[in-house]
Amino acid sequence: MHDRPMTMSQKILAQKAGLEQVEAGQLIEAELDLMLGNDITAAPAIVEFGRIGCGRVHDPGRIALVSDHFTPNKDIKAAEQAGIMRRFARDQRISHYWETGRGGIEHALLPEQGLITAGDCIIGADSHTCTYGALGAFATGVGSTDLACAMATGRTWFKVPSALKIELVGRLSGWVSGKDIVLHLIGKIGVDGARYRSLEFIGEGVGQLAMDERFTIANMGIEAGAKNAIFPVDERTREYLTLVGARTPQIFDADPDAAYDAVITLNLSQIPLTVAMPHLPSNTREAAQVCGMPIDQVVIGSCTNGHISDLRVAAAIMKEKKVAESVRCIVIPGTQRIYRQALREGLLDIFIEAGAVVSPPTCGPCLGGHMGVLGRGERAVSTTNRNFVGRMGHVESEVILAGPAVAAASAIAGAVATPEHIVSESPEREELFRP
Repeated sequence: MHDRPMTMSQKILAQKAGLEQVEAGQLIEAELDLMLGNDITAAPAIVEFGRIGCGRVHDPGRIALVSDHFTPNKDIKAAEQAGIMRRFARDQRISHYWETGRGGIEHALLPEQGLITAGDCIIGADSHTCTYGALGAFATGVGSTDLACAMATGRTWFKVPSALKIELVGRLSGWVSGKDIVLHLIGKIGVDGARYRSLEFIGEGVGQLAMDERFTIANMGIEAGAKNAIFPVDERTREYLTLVGARTPQIFDADPDAAYDAVITLNLSQIPLTVAMPHLPSNTREAAQVCGMPIDQVVIGSCTNGHISDLRVAAAIMKEKKVAESVRCIVIPGTQRIYRQALREGLLDIFIEAGAVVSPPTCGPCLGGHMGVLGRGERAVSTTNRNFVGRMGHVESEVILAGPAVAAASAIAGAVATPEHIVSESPEREELFRP
């Protein structure tokens, strides 16, 4: 029995390190439940793995490889990078490998495949690996070299993070959703406000958040500099884990007297529709304050907001309306399963009839890769997670981050807009955010 109070993240790390307790700043070596690479990061990891000289991965069942960034392959270099990962997956008998057309965007894909459960310790050679904290797991991004060593040993080292407690109270109103919450938080604490800390969400407000919203919030923990973001396991979490066939969860609750660097309380009823203006996720404004700003493109999708509920929100606003002639609107479901569900629900028809293009699952435009690169002087409203200089294309382009409601309304208006400009009322949250 430990005598030092610990946070959720610290308890997971202690268990995976085989220790009774850990404290912030301590260096540990921990067992990993899953290691992730994609078509950009896996190739250099595979090269480094070859240099280690051990020949075989430690456990092929604990490695996941996903083609999602430059897929469908946009050019010869992308095809060759994907080929390195494809051959490695075959040679090492890695079963958790998803080819184009079978999977989707990694951080939307792995949870729905049931590969992650509460209490897991996960690394991924992608900074948005922190998404999986929505399920009560410790998940963080690493470099390709760290991934190579982890594939060889099944373990990696961590410096145990301290934590910020984010207490959610009150109830959301109108079209406000998880994206608005996390943008509001980042605007409040800054892009380095949680640097190498855990963001640990608690409070009565957590219970009303759908799993899709928790994924969105955890996904953007890294945009505040966090080592990881994590939610407690409640009935919604358990229902989701059961639905996707995940392993039996191991639940860790923070000790009541655990130490936090700070406690931040967010009243959800007071959070407005929020956007992040160029060129930082912390440069936030109320969406209503920047309405009318002309735009050239809207992107609805990504690992942040490519969930089925995000597409439902967008479709509810765009139904029987037309995308402005001056705007290109690109809709990207997060996975093939989400794509098919959106097809069954008639959402894709709504987007196409409105004049949007529906893409196969890909990270494409989020990183300025393909399927929606911006030119000089162009401005986009995007549901992605970063709006750094040149993030989606030309260094003189601009990205405004928003949730699906503002993005969809802006596509119709031809300028930054809120849903109230387009539709008279919002549907019931439970209808939009049902599983």
